[in-house]
Amino acid sequence: AGGTPAGAKAEPPGPGAIDLGAQSGRWAAFQERHRLSCEEAARLLLDAYEYRGLVKHTGGCHCGAVRFEVWASADLHVFNCNCSICTKKQNRHFIVPASRFKLLKGADNLTTYTFNTHRAQHTFCKTCGVQSFYTPRSNPDGYGIAPHCLDDGTVQTIITEDINGKEWEKAMREHKTIRDMSKP
Repeated sequence: AGGTPAGAKAEPPGPGAIDLGAQSGRWAAFQERHRLSCEEAARLLLDAYEYRGLVKHTGGCHCGAVRFEVWASADLHVFNCNCSICTKKQNRHFIVPASRFKLLKGADNLTTYTFNTHRAQHTFCKTCGVQSFYTPRSNPDGYGIAPHCLDDGTVQTIITEDINGKEWEKAMREHKTIRDMSKP
């Protein structure tokens, strides 16, 4: 049942190939069932392993010119900030490390607004004006993602925490975990 014919010598895998042994049939069936190339199937497996316990969310702006994917919990911890810009934009966001965010398309369709310290990078779509993500001042090594810009189906719950952005420095000093949220 499969394998190498009697008397024939098994060929070693070629350069870059991996001998999957007894799992090779399952691997081939998985690729065929999901219509994936070997590289796509490996990426899916590595993503699932590296981001254990996290969900791949996808999202973007209103017109679709900007699209992204982000690995985060299905249960989101969202910040509701009352600073001047967040109040005007109704900016509610959750924070992820930069390594868990990938811009899929639209880099050329983004523009950035900064003010005050210019550390926060408020990116938004040039066409529809929607800010689906940005680089927060509190976490310049990560991204603030707008949960309302995620596609349906991957979010289970949203817990909202108010942040006193009107007194930003004090709020950041007193908050015990916000700066760690962008750490892998």
